[in-house]
Amino acid sequence: MASSKEYLNFILEQLSGLDDISYKSMMGEFIIYYRGKIVGGIYDDRFLVKPTASAKELMPEADMELPYEGAKEMILVDNVDNKAFLQELLNSMYPELPEPKKKKK
Repeated sequence: MASSKEYLNFILEQLSGLDDISYKSMMGEFIIYYRGKIVGGIYDDRFLVKPTASAKELMPEADMELPYEGAKEMILVDNVDNKAFLQELLNSMYPELPEPKKKKK
């Protein structure tokens, strides 16, 4: 099942207090970027983030789920209605995320 544009817009609105949030559409799903780094994505209308140490610390009871068959597990964000929490989550994750890969020419 592909994710809806409505759910994407809801998550983007929840993250609107952060600078430089962007997304890319990929096979009916959406990859979410924060200041150029991939933080997670929207898969089947679920907001999943990379399992960084700070994300695990902020959501110790969160479920680990597969975004799609064959992928690595990610953390399901249940508390998507709390704007302040989502902003704290992404800000705490940012330093732990890998730098974007350089594009080959």
